[in-house]
Amino acid sequence: MPASVELSSSRWAQLRTILAGVEQWLLPGACLLCDELLSSRERDSPICELCRIRWRRIPDPTCQRCGQPLLQDLECRLCSHWSDGLSRVRSAVWLEGSAREVVHRLKYEGWTATADAMARAMSGLEPLTPGVCLIPVPLGRRRLRRRGYNQAACIAQALSRYSGLPLKADLLERARETPTQTALTPEGRLANVSGAFRAGPVRGLSIVLVDDVFTTGATVAAAASALVARGAERVEAVTFARALAGFSEAL
Repeated sequence: MPASVELSSSRWAQLRTILAGVEQWLLPGACLLCDELLSSRERDSPICELCRIRWRRIPDPTCQRCGQPLLQDLECRLCSHWSDGLSRVRSAVWLEGSAREVVHRLKYEGWTATADAMARAMSGLEPLTPGVCLIPVPLGRRRLRRRGYNQAACIAQALSRYSGLPLKADLLERARETPTQTALTPEGRLANVSGAFRAGPVRGLSIVLVDDVFTTGATVAAAASALVARGAERVEAVTFARALAGFSEAL
């Protein structure tokens, strides 16, 4: 892509984020998802309590490692091919209906304030225990310039405020750009992100990765491998949503 076009895309992403913020400030307090007026105690979030209640939680029992719901005592196949670095993943809700819409609003439309409601839904997830630190899954530099922000970082910042857990966003970066995962098979996703992350000094840290959507786990597994290779004590992950039927449901 020519530098001029890339720069234009970057400026447009920044402008879109600014306009979304201005719109949130100017418009009356209405829920972003259902358009109902927000009560006075809900004005800090663009998502009303009723819409949040409608998000369908992940049911038990789940795989102890990847958090995928299990039928009876069947063995989980989703995480059987992961490396040893990622200990546990938990997600708050299914990626469907208004939960899917709020992910899209955050990821592609600049509504960063929705991260607050998403973090609230995630605040009780098991990996979020005292002593861990939060690290958002990073975007590649090119994608970050185009979008103007990292949606995982927005969620991690809100989650840090709610939980009191420290945020250490500078300890993980993308070592190389990777194509979008949307159309790839689970095996293709693993290959796509293999070696895609570079970790900083994390020796002895217990880390919880933060992301918006869990699909096959390829991205968080690759990030965990990079962190463990640099000496992380334990790496887990939390996401707001989980795809209903594998990779085909991802955004």
